[in-house]
Amino acid sequence: MSDRKNTTFSSKVGLIMAAAGSAVGLGNIWKFPYIAGENGGGAFLVVYLLCVLLFGMPLLMTEFMIGKRSGKSAYGAFHALSGNNRWQWLSWLCMLTAFVIMGFYFVVTGWCFNYLVEAVTNALGGLSAQELNAHFDTIQSSNIRMIGFGILPVLLTAGVLWFDVNTGIERLSKVLMPLLLILMLLMAGVVLMMDGSSAGMRFFFRFDFAQFTPRVVMEAMGQCFFSLSIGMGALITYGAYMPKGQNVIATSVQVIVLDTIVALLAGVIIFPAVFAFGFDPAEGPELVFVVLPAIFEKMTLPWLSSVLFFALLCIAAITSTISLMEVVVAFICEATAGKKHPLNRRQAVLITSVLVIALLVTCVFVPEVFNYSDLVSACVMMPLGALGMAVFVGWRLHKIGKKSVQPNEKWIKRWARMFYLFVLRFIVPLAILLIVLNGLGVL
Repeated sequence: MSDRKNTTFSSKVGLIMAAAGSAVGLGNIWKFPYIAGENGGGAFLVVYLLCVLLFGMPLLMTEFMIGKRSGKSAYGAFHALSGNNRWQWLSWLCMLTAFVIMGFYFVVTGWCFNYLVEAVTNALGGLSAQELNAHFDTIQSSNIRMIGFGILPVLLTAGVLWFDVNTGIERLSKVLMPLLLILMLLMAGVVLMMDGSSAGMRFFFRFDFAQFTPRVVMEAMGQCFFSLSIGMGALITYGAYMPKGQNVIATSVQVIVLDTIVALLAGVIIFPAVFAFGFDPAEGPELVFVVLPAIFEKMTLPWLSSVLFFALLCIAAITSTISLMEVVVAFICEATAGKKHPLNRRQAVLITSVLVIALLVTCVFVPEVFNYSDLVSACVMMPLGALGMAVFVGWRLHKIGKKSVQPNEKWIKRWARMFYLFVLRFIVPLAILLIVLNGLGVL
């Protein structure tokens, strides 16, 4: 598995779909809309897009280049590039970050699958907004039910990773990502035809300077990390599977574009519907699970709208859980390679699944662990992982950008490389410091 010659995506499209699937997830469809709703809509969107361009793009490129140049997952990449073990702590941080994220991520994914089943069976039909709010509270407190719905996506993800990269991750990504985009376009078309939807579009796309506050900037920077899946080693691992002739920069741009399109489509689906029926866009995390089902009941095709939305939510979640679990699986395989009892891919998948289910159960029964996992991973571990990679490339391996480009990438200008290094050395550390301080409540 650690040998990139034996483990690569068979096509450029396969890598782009898989990497976009890693970035696209609940952060785009669940978290992005409610964070944008809480922070002024258009003001948040403008700052978010600037953050994506300013340091999201350079960090995405950095992860891809580390993986591609080393041919290793997060476990072996830093040792292979530096020639020593001084950066091995960063390998462990990436793996632990992915593992901690899976604890609360599979819980939320379980909510999505639960709502999909209820949408299909029309169990949500006829419920008022107040009843839907009480229903959401009931679901969160139904421990056994949530463990069952949480284990389901764990098993589905393990089933995909049971096969090799081409048969599992690549083949499924080529199906799920186009399907996700098709479903989102259908939903957007339905919503935009409703009376009153234009108010939601104005809220989402109109920049109001009065809404531009330091909090909006902090929230947008934090969402950029979460939405792009930066700092947990997933894109290093996928970079190690990158076909030999694949252009790192072009791939990074394509992944960023797809990820941003999904986030924008999520806003186009949610905010026009929210305004059309007089709901508050700043409802918070319950926006998707309480407000939208209430809105679906008022639409022309309530059952179909509800099923389509929760289906695309589940698809987005699974594309991300696949990359999260792959980080740990690849780590185990590489860490045991050359040992007396090396573990193959399927053994690593089984071990990871058992550990993740144990963490999932803990998060369900102990809400503090759920909240702590979310806070620590998003506000501390992912930013620190990204900071470590920026320092590693910007200062320790300052020529990696130049050495990693292929012959067909020689159009890169010297000023672009210098700007890239400047961002990694100075802009990224400052941004991460602000994100951590904001997440911990210091700012």
